[in-house]
Amino acid sequence: MNDEHSRAGELPPHAGSSVARLRELAALFLKLGTISFGGPAAHIAMMEAEVVRKRQWVTQQQFLDMLGAANLIPGPTSTEMAINMGFVRAGWAGLCVAGASFILPAALITGAFAWAYVRFGTMTQAVSVLAGIKAAVIAVIGIAIFHLGKTAVRGVGLAVLGAVALAAFFLGVNPLVILFGGGFLGMVVRPAASLRAAGTLFLAPLVPRRVSWSAFGIAAATSAAVAPVVARPSIGRIALFFLKLGAVLYGGGYVLLAFLEQGMVQQHAWLTHQQLLDAVAIGQFTPGPVFSTATFIGYILGGVPGAAVATVGIFLPSFFFVGLLAPVLFRLRKSVWMAAFLDSVNVCAVALMAGVTFRLGADALRGWPAWVIAGAALGVLLWRKVNPAWVVFGGGLAGFLLIR
Repeated sequence: MNDEHSRAGELPPHAGSSVARLRELAALFLKLGTISFGGPAAHIAMMEAEVVRKRQWVTQQQFLDMLGAANLIPGPTSTEMAINMGFVRAGWAGLCVAGASFILPAALITGAFAWAYVRFGTMTQAVSVLAGIKAAVIAVIGIAIFHLGKTAVRGVGLAVLGAVALAAFFLGVNPLVILFGGGFLGMVVRPAASLRAAGTLFLAPLVPRRVSWSAFGIAAATSAAVAPVVARPSIGRIALFFLKLGAVLYGGGYVLLAFLEQGMVQQHAWLTHQQLLDAVAIGQFTPGPVFSTATFIGYILGGVPGAAVATVGIFLPSFFFVGLLAPVLFRLRKSVWMAAFLDSVNVCAVALMAGVTFRLGADALRGWPAWVIAGAALGVLLWRKVNPAWVVFGGGLAGFLLIR
């Protein structure tokens, strides 16, 4: 790579969207989407090995710039890294090819599991396996909360904000309001002395846009809260639900659980807690983005059309946001205001994860076998560097043997 572009703060040059580069992107991200177990951190580590060290498509600094910026926008971070890498390598066509290639394997695999779940989920063996998987998933999420919490809680103020967010979740406040309210509160209380002139001047034109997004999110949450409760939604309502979710969701795949629990279970009664846990378990067990959980839920609610619109709906905003972000990528991440916003949102996201895990655990950990499986999974994750996918697989096997 040319260091001159890195120093200038520009995206690396690309010579249009040649067929060869598009094929190269498709091959790489189809492979990564098929074998990338272990969650966003594992996905990003595999991408770094492929595009920085092996292929040298970008420098280490440029890769870090993309990662930092991806955390400033809603949506799944690892998927947005794939989309951004596609843009850097082959322009707008590359953006579409890389993102779709990374998403497609997970969506197909999750869809196959959804079909099997609907057809065989009432069998005793399948119920036992799923019960074991759900117990293991509680441990996996618990470990993720622990590690993310250590990074997110950087001081007493953020710890207090996290506690307030957790209390608000249990009081029934919509997760959108918690995330955006916490983010803007963090921006307001940021000490003025810490603001850098360049960051402040750059943020000024972006503030109204952020406010409008938050207003859209809060308005959507309010309208959803007063919507009539139905047993099974239309394809259009499934699409709209996941499109709004993908447009405002910060915090990655695990925070998705809080929004699904609040919207699908609490507000609309489209799913039971058990069905949500099953969806989460399958999303953990399959490779690729955790957001492919939407494919599973969409299939349960509306068959193949429901799975298709849910998948497109939840991922489509990421393509849009990355497309908007690319021209200002390296300037945006330097803003002190945006850094304060993101720090606060991250703490609130961890609080939401903790709250929903408590609720899901109440359903998943029933009986001593489930507690044994969860405890064993927690021990393995704490003491050994094991891919979480293997832990979830082991939980399913233990459920088959122990739970009847």
